[in-house]
Amino acid sequence: MSESVTLEIDGREVTVSNPDKVFFSRRGETKLDLVRYYQAVAEPLLSTLGGRPLLMERYPEGAGGKSWFQKRVPKSTPSWVNTTVVATPNGTTSDALVAADLAHIVWAVNLGCLGFHVWPIHAATPEVTDELRIDLDPSPGVVFSQVRETAVRTKALLDELGIQSLLKTTGSRGLHIYVGLQPKWDGYQVRAAAVALARELERRHPDLITAQWWKEERGKRVFVDFNQNAPHKTVFGAWCARPRVGAQVSAPIGWDELSTVEPDELTIATVPARLAERGDPWAGAQPQSIEPLLEWSRRDLDAGLMDAPWPPVYPKQPNEPPRVAPSRARKDS
Repeated sequence: MSESVTLEIDGREVTVSNPDKVFFSRRGETKLDLVRYYQAVAEPLLSTLGGRPLLMERYPEGAGGKSWFQKRVPKSTPSWVNTTVVATPNGTTSDALVAADLAHIVWAVNLGCLGFHVWPIHAATPEVTDELRIDLDPSPGVVFSQVRETAVRTKALLDELGIQSLLKTTGSRGLHIYVGLQPKWDGYQVRAAAVALARELERRHPDLITAQWWKEERGKRVFVDFNQNAPHKTVFGAWCARPRVGAQVSAPIGWDELSTVEPDELTIATVPARLAERGDPWAGAQPQSIEPLLEWSRRDLDAGLMDAPWPPVYPKQPNEPPRVAPSRARKDS
């Protein structure tokens, strides 16, 4: 066991215990290497995570080891750590970590946090959802070139509506498209916008893209996961390291890089140099309106479409279809 090191971060002394513990086995990066990574990307990291509640994914023995998700901060949390009350869909509340500054991120890394899943709200204004997050989820048999093409088609549709979009890798097999929002809508409205977008993409590109919630109906198409925008849902954070042995990062990239970037090459070892060379691809983005998507949502409902299915942990919603897979429904009828 290596001796602890104490770092001064944001005016606070944060202790990193066992800094030489290997967190990522492929190249041998340690806990301290991960801290140094977050220090290198602190400015863009906090521009996207700052002030937001975080769900921690903890791997105290490193990527590939035992893990768990932790919404509540431990009872031994220092008094300076900021928290906020978050709720599950059934109303259970907990005190979640807030990304108040880099010291909070490093404190969580010291606990073995190898993944930060981020709420689309700020702790100061929990009633406002200010990010639309479009998760392009590859179904089994889908290759990354299809995900790339889906991202291009999604951007084109948003451009058509005058909505600026941002792109990042997931750190795994998919891509995320973000739209920063004006502070006008709640999570239910943002989800409705995501459903409308997914359905329109499927209409226009039915062989490539699906908005079907049930896996049996997706085929070998890219699923636009609208339910990642359901209230209280989190998405893996931009600039955050994934709990993979290669230390891959969910990295913001420019749209001009999409055709050439290889997500597995974006790691804590390579992303700081890219940032220094290229800058933050998301810098200067302006808050957008989702009113054009909400108009499509109203159009679809007026045409007789029901709401899309919600995840099973959510209470039954108005105008929601039966929560049963089509094959099961046919069998039971």
